Amino acid sequence: MRTQLRELRGHSGFSALAISRFISNVGNGISPVALAFGVLALPGATGTDLSIVMAARMFPMIALMLFGGVIGDRFKRNRIVGGADVLGSVFAAVSAVSLIIGNSSVFLLALMGALFGVLNALWWPAMSGVLPEILPKAKLQHGNAVIAMTTNIGYVVGALIGGTLVTAFGSGWALLADAITFLIAGILVWNLDLPTIVRENKNTVFQDLKSGWREFISHSWVVTVVIAFAIINLAYESMLQILGPLNFADIADGPKFWSFNLAALTLGMLAGSVVSLKIHFSRPLFLAMLIVAGASIWDFSLAMQAPLWISLIAAFFAGVAIDIFMVVWNTSLQSHIPEESYSRVVAYDALGSYGLSPLGIAVAGPLAHAFGVSTIIYITGSIALVAALASLCVKSVRDLKPIVKP
Repeated sequence: MRTQLRELRGHSGFSALAISRFISNVGNGISPVALAFGVLALPGATGTDLSIVMAARMFPMIALMLFGGVIGDRFKRNRIVGGADVLGSVFAAVSAVSLIIGNSSVFLLALMGALFGVLNALWWPAMSGVLPEILPKAKLQHGNAVIAMTTNIGYVVGALIGGTLVTAFGSGWALLADAITFLIAGILVWNLDLPTIVRENKNTVFQDLKSGWREFISHSWVVTVVIAFAIINLAYESMLQILGPLNFADIADGPKFWSFNLAALTLGMLAGSVVSLKIHFSRPLFLAMLIVAGASIWDFSLAMQAPLWISLIAAFFAGVAIDIFMVVWNTSLQSHIPEESYSRVVAYDALGSYGLSPLGIAVAGPLAHAFGVSTIIYITGSIALVAALASLCVKSVRDLKPIVKP
């Protein structure tokens, strides 16, 4: 493992990218707890208000994702990522200050979230294309695993302190810490010294979208997994952003207990990064989708109101599954999709995989109010389980093999 890390550090820009992802994800670990309980602490706020704020982040991201993919294939990707992070820190800071001075509202938090979602539409397709500009294909699985590892360590740190910050100082100060991490990470990525890749392109935006679509649908394994994750993410995002916080909302130490669950999830993701770094998967997507199906055990443990230690173990396993899938998925895309159309394919991937998530987030609060939080969490777990297993009916998902061995 030390040899692998030393080899990766030898590639210019890799260390700075890894550090930026760590710093940014300290804030990302804080943010879900801070924002969720910040909304719920507003006078008269309900689960429906939480759904509005969280869904506001998702709708513009989904709506503009394809255009973000075109931009990511036309311009320098690290500048897109860095610029989006720096601007995002401003919107996060506005939300933070409004909560600190006691002058916030559901409308303001939703507006800042929507602006942040616009930036995410640019950030996402570009970010996943930065690493292939730093590493050769033979190093991508190891590189993705290490980036995932630093990302997860940052998220663990953020999730562990997030509940404590909210309880001790309030959601506003916790969100301000999140804003600062975005600013620092954005500057680091902006300043990466990457080679300029000449992309001669005389197409219109819509011609680029059309050619990206042709590349996307030409891989049946890509289409199948994206369809599966459209359903999985509908369930997962509604549980992560709405149902999980609501599940602990009536407990005195609710923010802390939910942050413990998020920390356990991320510790599992960290363990998944280590597994991905050490083991070469001969049929990566088959394994990944199988364990993603098992990750629904976390939903069921929360729905059953299991003791905290049981939900933490279940969250840990879910984290292992999520991270192994992410490393496998990113490596598969980076290995099989041509560089010149990569960001557009990733944009179609993100659009399909998260296209239904805003709907899940928007209805989760009202449904939980009408039928009970536990009932809806049972449903989310069952939906994710069935969707993951159904993807394995497609041969190209079961049989996909890496192009090169790390």
